[in-house]
Amino acid sequence: MSRPLTERGADPVARLALTGDLAHPARMTVSDLLAWPQHRVRVSFECATSGIQHHGFEGPLLHDVLSAAGPVFDPARRKDRLRFLIAVTGADGHHALLSWAEIDPDFGRAAVLLAVSIDDTRLDRAGPQLVLPQDRCGARHISGINAIRVDGGYTSWT
Repeated sequence: MSRPLTERGADPVARLALTGDLAHPARMTVSDLLAWPQHRVRVSFECATSGIQHHGFEGPLLHDVLSAAGPVFDPARRKDRLRFLIAVTGADGHHALLSWAEIDPDFGRAAVLLAVSIDDTRLDRAGPQLVLPQDRCGARHISGINAIRVDGGYTSWT
């Protein structure tokens, strides 16, 4: 009887699922994310439990990866993108919510990363990390991302 791969010593590779209102939903690994242009940032943020943290991250822009997955907003209506939300969930249950406008170059242009490395250490086993360099507090920093959902399903706040 053969043993499962994890018992044979194989390194498990973390995967994240891109789901929701996308033309091309996908499952991706850190290796897959290396296909996009990589951006490096140095980040300092205040952690409530351990004080100020300083780290270097590298990875593609969230906007680039999600754009390639084909969000299904109406291209004829420029503002249609503004109703889309992005929910990011980590393997530990932490989650954050962003708006499409926040990461879109025509609007907020926030350089949000899907980091594939932290301090020059690849994150293949742990999974990518959501990094918002502009945030003073690290609360929206999500480690070990296992799901990103793009949702444009609502049309009104009433």
